[in-house]
Amino acid sequence: MTMTDPIADMLTRIRNGIQVRKRTVDVPTSRMKSSIALVLKDSGYISDVEVVESETKFPLLRLHLKYDRDGICAISEIKRVSKPGCRVYAASRDIPLVRRGLGTTIMTTAKGLMTGKQAVEAGVGGEVLCSVF
Repeated sequence: MTMTDPIADMLTRIRNGIQVRKRTVDVPTSRMKSSIALVLKDSGYISDVEVVESETKFPLLRLHLKYDRDGICAISEIKRVSKPGCRVYAASRDIPLVRRGLGTTIMTTAKGLMTGKQAVEAGVGGEVLCSVF
């Protein structure tokens, strides 16, 4: 069975892992998912990303979730903005702020996958994939 929205599946796996306080979350790998994971790592929401071999012939992406001393995860909210049935695009001047700039918008642009702040600095718009806070 094919998956309609693999990015939403990745975000749901992260949300479920946070709810049960897992240290790592395994996700089937793709170039888009690994790019999203690297943006999350560079933004400080997860601590590490690695590719691991699985029992099947396809590798997995292992995301190491980041918690503080009190056990609170660095990600309190992660949600999909652009969906396969309703794509959301934004120009560089119209990129939405997440929680008045405290969160991060992840976008895919002509210059690659980047945060909303990086897209504003580069002066490019694109598809708004998800928002993280």
